[in-house]
Amino acid sequence: MAKQTTLYRYLTGPDDAAFCHRVSEALSRGWELYGPPTLTYDAKEQRVICGQAIIKDVEGPYSPDLKLAEQ
Repeated sequence: MAKQTTLYRYLTGPDDAAFCHRVSEALSRGWELYGPPTLTYDAKEQRVICGQAIIKDVEGPYSPDLKLAEQ
């Protein structure tokens, strides 16, 4: 039986459509939401910044060489 590894990513960006599209793309590639989204206010840029943790189970051992965005 092949070893299974859980990958973790934390997506961040301005609270806009582009951020939502990044999360939606990750979900369409098999990633799952991990916990609730986070929000903070960037006073310098005067905008809200979102964060969302996502996870995905993949076959094989973990390696720091994995390109998470390509999984």
